[in-house]
Amino acid sequence: MSYFKFFFYILIIVSCVDDRQITQNGYNYLALGDSYTIGESVDYVNSYPIKLQNQLNINDRIIDSVRIIAKTGWTTTRLIDTLSKIDFKNKYDMVSLLIGVNNQFRGIDISEYKYEFENLLIRSIDYSNHKRNVFVMSIPDYGVTPFGKKRNQEKIYKEINLYNNINREISKKYNVMYFDITGISRLAEFDTTLLTHDNLHPSNKMYNLWVQNIKKQIMDSLKISY
Repeated sequence: MSYFKFFFYILIIVSCVDDRQITQNGYNYLALGDSYTIGESVDYVNSYPIKLQNQLNINDRIIDSVRIIAKTGWTTTRLIDTLSKIDFKNKYDMVSLLIGVNNQFRGIDISEYKYEFENLLIRSIDYSNHKRNVFVMSIPDYGVTPFGKKRNQEKIYKEINLYNNINREISKKYNVMYFDITGISRLAEFDTTLLTHDNLHPSNKMYNLWVQNIKKQIMDSLKISY
């Protein structure tokens, strides 16, 4: 065997070893959104992206890392502006998107939400390694909270439904997973333990319900046995 052939053979072996090492590592997860994504008023470990990571990792290490790009008060515009300034050098195995409540809260024209949400979903798909592992969460209804009831519960209810009709249809258009957790959020009207001390944001208990609601379908998508 010539030196060149021997060297080429060694390269193939090393490449295969490196590939196996990569596939043995867990997935990386990018979560995009606002206060509902960072878990405003709860500990970081109780935010739904970290809870989801921990749930998926119960039997084995599935999600190695979670990157959260979200901030309380962010609208679709603010999220787009922030993402446009980030150089994403690597793609993610799983990407989630939950955004829009601050558009509604500030009374921004809903047509702007429709355009910008689609922009954000296209970006989410582009950031991902596998489109099948991109998912959208519906917007919770804060109108049932003590904070929301002081404003206009009926108006908030109707507008949140309109916003969710938009993000649901766009999710369907791009064939990504969609999870309706709005019904769970409305349980807080009768169970205040689902809210934090600020009487507005979801508690650890509510985030647990969200994760239990979405976990199975995500495990199926990631082809995780359970």
